[in-house]
Amino acid sequence: MRARELGVVIGDHPTGPLNAITDVAGVQVGHVTLVEGDHDAADRAPVVRTGVTVVLPHGDIWTEPVFAGTHRLNGSGEMTGLEWVRESGELTSPIGLTNTHSVGVVRDALVEAQVRERGEGLYWCLPVVGETYDGLLNDINGHHVGAEHVDEALRAARGGPVAEGCVGGGTGMICHGFKGGIGTSSRVLEVSGTAYTVGVLVQANYGRRERLRINGVPVGERIGPDVVPLPGAPRGHAPGSGSIIVLVATDAPLLPHQCSRLAQRSALAVGRMGGVGEQYSGDLVLTFSTGNRGLPSYVAGEDPRSAPPPVRMSMVAPQLMTPLFDLTVEATEEAIVNALVAATTTVGREGVTAHALDHDLLRGAMGLA
Repeated sequence: MRARELGVVIGDHPTGPLNAITDVAGVQVGHVTLVEGDHDAADRAPVVRTGVTVVLPHGDIWTEPVFAGTHRLNGSGEMTGLEWVRESGELTSPIGLTNTHSVGVVRDALVEAQVRERGEGLYWCLPVVGETYDGLLNDINGHHVGAEHVDEALRAARGGPVAEGCVGGGTGMICHGFKGGIGTSSRVLEVSGTAYTVGVLVQANYGRRERLRINGVPVGERIGPDVVPLPGAPRGHAPGSGSIIVLVATDAPLLPHQCSRLAQRSALAVGRMGGVGEQYSGDLVLTFSTGNRGLPSYVAGEDPRSAPPPVRMSMVAPQLMTPLFDLTVEATEEAIVNALVAATTTVGREGVTAHALDHDLLRGAMGLA
């Protein structure tokens, strides 16, 4: 189930055929979902509700970088590799998404994947891996995500429809007091006979219930804790603690600073949904553009005199940025709603329960019933 199947339509721009980040040609997504253990089981085995998601901008990202930019709404989180993105304006690896305590193993596994892909040599890899905290539902300190799961997600990565909700890195996530997770959406803009696509994928694990807005409707107030209980949280767990990772992809030919501008605008969608970048929320965005393919990869020790000649780049006119901002905000908001709509009620460690956003209640709250 997705938002539009419930009659929830965000904005007025058309979506791509799949309404997913994979509408941007070449983008691939792979998930590995880890669900093990029962909190009621006599063996007291770890309760695992976690996973890993990988996003490939295109099939040869190891040797053909793309332009990228980033934005931080609030920094209580981690996304590795961003210093090189900011310095060079290039994304040089697949993107991994997982839980907070598995960032290191996912990053290391992506380095190993590059070595397998390119062979031994004098080059380096600074993979981009983002995280959100799933410790309320998942045995996060058990480090259940392994290198083999990253490899499996890479093998599973493909274009086409993208699984949403309680999958991959989103398996144990909570959003606005409902079960959250992975969501995606896209928008298309045609200009002078050329169609540009913006696709978004989120790992949504942020927000307070009372602030949730969908299309401006105060859904969180109308479906309060008296209607759908909040997940249990330990004392001292600040309301709104969590994070959201937003990945924005586009085939519009953008330069790095333009990618950063799109990344910044996606934060407006988080705000429209009711997020305020709470003190302990890591709200991080990465935008990449596939519209300037052909950037040369780095070769260690290369004689500058034998470097490739200047590469011709293109960029959209500044006047087109506002429409692209519109597409980014709409697709980000709908991706978050899709994560909420697709997620299912999940019982995690110590019996903590994150309830799904009931579809009938949502329709009623929005006056669609």
